[in-house]
Amino acid sequence: MSSNQVEAVLANLETTQDEARARLFDLLRIPSISAQPAHAEDCAQAARWLAHEFAAIGFTTEIRETAGHPIVLGHYAGPEGADAQARPHVLFYGHYDVQPADPLDLWESPPFEPQLVDHAEGPRIVARGAVDDKGQVVAFLCACRAWYLSTGALPVRITLLLEGEEEIGSPNLDGFLAANRSELAADVALISDTGMWDRTTPAITSQLRGMVYVQIDLFGPSRDLHSGMYGGSALNPINALTRILGDLHDDQGRVRIPGFYDGVAELPAALAAQWNALGFDERAMLRAVGLSAPSGEVGRSALERLWARPTADLNGIWGGYTGAGSKTVIPSEAHAKLSCRLVPGQDPAAVLAGLRQFVTERTPPGARVVIQDFNASPGVAVPVEGPFIAAAAAALTEEYGKPPVMMGCGGSIPVVGSLKSLLGLDTILMGFGLEDDQVHSPNEKFDWACFEGGARSHARLLGKLGGFG
Repeated sequence: MSSNQVEAVLANLETTQDEARARLFDLLRIPSISAQPAHAEDCAQAARWLAHEFAAIGFTTEIRETAGHPIVLGHYAGPEGADAQARPHVLFYGHYDVQPADPLDLWESPPFEPQLVDHAEGPRIVARGAVDDKGQVVAFLCACRAWYLSTGALPVRITLLLEGEEEIGSPNLDGFLAANRSELAADVALISDTGMWDRTTPAITSQLRGMVYVQIDLFGPSRDLHSGMYGGSALNPINALTRILGDLHDDQGRVRIPGFYDGVAELPAALAAQWNALGFDERAMLRAVGLSAPSGEVGRSALERLWARPTADLNGIWGGYTGAGSKTVIPSEAHAKLSCRLVPGQDPAAVLAGLRQFVTERTPPGARVVIQDFNASPGVAVPVEGPFIAAAAAALTEEYGKPPVMMGCGGSIPVVGSLKSLLGLDTILMGFGLEDDQVHSPNEKFDWACFEGGARSHARLLGKLGGFG
């Protein structure tokens, strides 16, 4: 093996950019919204598209049905030769489903009509799913395609696992992993669904927050009541629920749920020093979204609060009359959605139990409360040492001319924990998104330079894992 082959692969990526963009646009046009039953066939179409594209470069692919949206499973046997089996076996995970595009009126172009838009910092692709996660999956596809077309083979064995329910909590994934352990056996997992530190600085994500996500439903009178005739006597569910939720945090920004901080470790001094040295400008981040001052837990640094401390946030609240004009009612019920972001060491079941206790203790007489549990996943710490992380760091360093930042992530990727607990796999989290990509929001985008850098970095990583350089 020689570095000349890697250069040939990179050259192929350079000369096929238009084809790569066309492929990505084809996938982005499919409105594979997993949360909406009306788009079930679109999800199936996205699965078929991916299965076809990977089959065209030597993968054996099939679509596996689940109780929800299908999973694309693929296998590449690896190169032939005496040392082929000694090379690592990589499981690549990604997802083809996307979030709903609402509110549609805030999009500058239709969400499923991808655009290449000029920008001062370079062209960018604007569409739902551009970066989360279709663009990053297609970057990996392009890297594999360049290896296949340039050298006739991919340098390592690869198992492909692409699901269509990540955006709704992957309800059928753990069962699939458990039922197919032997078929999914590998040496390491690779996920590209995270971000870079900035446009020119690559990153490997070393820890992720988990999540407990619930809906709280508080019921009072049997029907909506006239506020003049019943106000002052009848329980108002909105008043009761907002009083409960207003007690979630103390004056120092700490969460009051019983046992919430059990298992939460202090940030190691060396890691704290590394994060502080990054020079993160929290106020600039907040100004970009129309805020003037930071909030949250007092006495903690910005990156510590974002990456290594747990949170509890209301995501939605509703009840009563919210239409035009006035309707003076005491509503019969009130509702709220609440997410707790968890860090490694916290037990999601214990947090959920503490939340139930917190709400129940504050529920007034005459009210009935129901807590629906939609998601419970732990925070995950990913090893930052070993040959696989070293290969990823070397690939990124070659591509960007500087070593990657080992960073945390405030979001959740529950599959990382599942891959570890069910398959015994550690994960390389090597992503290429940016903070301003507007993930889950209108006008989601993916900088073309980040897509291109992602494809090239994946190509370099495959080469290093296969013994090139």
